[in-house]
Amino acid sequence: MNLTSSLLLIVGGVAAGFINTIAGSGSLITLPLLIFAGLPATVANGSNRVAVLAQSLVAVQSFRRGGVLDIRKSLPLIIPAALGALLGAQIAVKMDEVLMRRAIGVLMIAMLIITVLRSRGWGTAAAESRNAVRVEWQIVLFFGIGVYGGFIQAGVGVLLLMAILVATPLELVAGNATKNLIVLVFTVFALAVFVYNRQVDWVAGLVLSIGNSIGAWLGARLSLKHGAPLVQALLIVVVVASAADLLGVFRYLAQLFGMQ
Repeated sequence: MNLTSSLLLIVGGVAAGFINTIAGSGSLITLPLLIFAGLPATVANGSNRVAVLAQSLVAVQSFRRGGVLDIRKSLPLIIPAALGALLGAQIAVKMDEVLMRRAIGVLMIAMLIITVLRSRGWGTAAAESRNAVRVEWQIVLFFGIGVYGGFIQAGVGVLLLMAILVATPLELVAGNATKNLIVLVFTVFALAVFVYNRQVDWVAGLVLSIGNSIGAWLGARLSLKHGAPLVQALLIVVVVASAADLLGVFRYLAQLFGMQ
């Protein structure tokens, strides 16, 4: 890996770490960069988890110091997500990625609409007006998201955050902190599977980790400082853009205007 690729990974990692910490889908930036650096897609998928792990460690520590993260209350969400991620990573080479991306794109839009309608706002007062869904449905929901996160990672942060807002009474900033903790834990499981299958380039992953960690630190500080309005704005933008990408809208527009 040459100097240009390394610099691109660090710069792209800063952007991805920032976006991942506040909303999600930063891996839509880093996965193409890893492939551009010469990694096969499967190895890029595994190597990206190294940076996500580093980024999540920084973000969780920042949110914990900010007093918005309750680890004990997060456990019922963490456990099914971690088990799902383990399964998702194991079947990563077998599942139809295109079909899954389309389904997740539709799900993102649907969950954004439900989140907005259900929350009637994004702050503490609105969160307290919501009732948590039944535990068994939380288990099913977070296990399913964990499977997707173990499979591809890109977009899982957005899904997790919206699921937390729909299924729990957490307000937006606390929900975002919980999302980062869930990603931290299930990435350990998913990364272990990729390491076992020798699908991790440690040099690329560690270089990318530098950028992701910086971005995570910036994202956590701004999230704590500006609260729900910042997270809300970025979440909506990221959800719409990610869903459009997953549904092939950008590819269709590129073909329509002769850009491919």
